[in-house]
Amino acid sequence: MVLIFTYFFYCLAGLCDSAPRTLYSQQAADGGYDNLDDRSQVLVDLRPPPPHHPGAQRQLHKRTASQDALQVDAERQQQQYEPGSVKETNSIPVSNTYGTKKLPNAIIIGVKKGGTRALLEFLRIHPDVRAFGAEPHFFDRFYDRGLEWYRNLMPRTLDGQITMEKTPSYFVTREAPSRVCTMNRHTKLIVVVRDPVTRAVSDYTQTLTKNPGLPSFQSLALKNSSTGPVDSTWSAVRIGLYAKHLENWLQYFPLSHFLFVSGERLVSDPSGEMGRVQDFLGLKRVISDKHFYFNQTKGFPCLKKPEGSSRPRCLGKSKGRPHPQIPSEALQRLRDFYRPFNQRFYQMTGQDFGWD
Repeated sequence: MVLIFTYFFYCLAGLCDSAPRTLYSQQAADGGYDNLDDRSQVLVDLRPPPPHHPGAQRQLHKRTASQDALQVDAERQQQQYEPGSVKETNSIPVSNTYGTKKLPNAIIIGVKKGGTRALLEFLRIHPDVRAFGAEPHFFDRFYDRGLEWYRNLMPRTLDGQITMEKTPSYFVTREAPSRVCTMNRHTKLIVVVRDPVTRAVSDYTQTLTKNPGLPSFQSLALKNSSTGPVDSTWSAVRIGLYAKHLENWLQYFPLSHFLFVSGERLVSDPSGEMGRVQDFLGLKRVISDKHFYFNQTKGFPCLKKPEGSSRPRCLGKSKGRPHPQIPSEALQRLRDFYRPFNQRFYQMTGQDFGWD
């Protein structure tokens, strides 16, 4: 009786609101969770209020001083879609720490300036794909940091979801195939390829924006300016030797583990090419024509405006740059140089990409 009397006394005094709310009422106030297939498995972690000073943020995981700017910046990029991010409800942060961090099931391994960023952004539409935002460069630059460091970079996934990342330089890194195979010999590998001549010009254009004093394209691509042979040691040219790089990968993975995506068809028929990608990854075909529109200014497809967003999603200003004028003689020399390598690549992959 004393306890009941005390309870009613506190209620009359207006202090009942300070009692903890049930999990159900907390979820209702929060408006539910984004992109959850099984809400019954969600673990809600109530945290105390953050410090009351400008710009204060609560960290969900303790970080060591050895973690570099790559990880911090990448996690900041992922904050918009990482389900472990903090939501505010009545001044009480709610941390959705569902799912686990896993090593990638699939990796976009190449190639630079082929369309890898577009492919990754398109794949993010799919509810069963969870992708790391930045390029981790684990298998070419940071391999000595270990698999646990690499795993910790990945987004959390639920059962049935695919973990992915993309680093285009893997395809041309000699040590990358053996390292990926050591991690998981069943990893699915996606290579986005593009006409090697156009790819080389695009690569040069990107470098030129960062270094306006760069020599002309033809002087870098051809030895002794326009009179000598093609200089295959220049990275912009070397990356386009797709057959040679693929030979290195086929020493560790069977051809069935690869999907070769056409960078040209990713522009002209994004839904068709994305259908192939979804099939390869064992995903239901969710991404279709309804998700794309063609941006005439940039010259490539963009994602239509997501529900609740004020504008469509298009790749940044670094994409779709106008290419400099290159002498036709230099471009023809490159086409002649690449032709046997292209034919070999067609034979190896069983696909004719129509670059000749």
